Amino acid sequence: MNIVIFGPPGAGKGTQSNLIVKKFKLYQLSTGELLRQEIKDKTNLGDQISSTMSTGNLVSDQIVGDLIEKYISNKIYKNRLIFDGYPRNLAQAKNLENLLEKYDQKIDIVSVNLETIKKRILERKILEKRSDDNEEIAIKRFETYENNIKPVIDFYKQSKLLKVVNGEATISEISDEISGLIESIKG
Repeated sequence: MNIVIFGPPGAGKGTQSNLIVKKFKLYQLSTGELLRQEIKDKTNLGDQISSTMSTGNLVSDQIVGDLIEKYISNKIYKNRLIFDGYPRNLAQAKNLENLLEKYDQKIDIVSVNLETIKKRILERKILEKRSDDNEEIAIKRFETYENNIKPVIDFYKQSKLLKVVNGEATISEISDEISGLIESIKG
């Protein structure tokens, strides 16, 4: 089973992904973590990513898609991935569908819609000291996300794969709701 968790930057996708990973023995594929790792490793790609992220813009679909394919193509992760932060636009959704088909896989979708984004981003900044979480950049990332995600949501609604979760609930309540959806899909 492959799962996509939707939600704007700072919405709690990582927290929920971590809980699902432990409970269902899956692997979290966080595009944010992949990108930050490139930056941490001080690669040329990491420098390009850092420059893009520091302005609040999204990294190109090509770069993210290439990083994602490394995992989808690895048999260790086959049908055991949680996509955290991907896809963020319609081109990425179609790319993910094509990649999964190429490697004989499929997806189920869980949508997390949290509206307390600004508060969570500021709390995370204080707790984790993340440089990509200042308020101005966070708001720009949220607006970019909002503009790009509607066609993706519509794309998955048409496929009947979209499951909507009450993102305003507590972490534990959200986790229970997502777990229930996963259990119902697993049959």
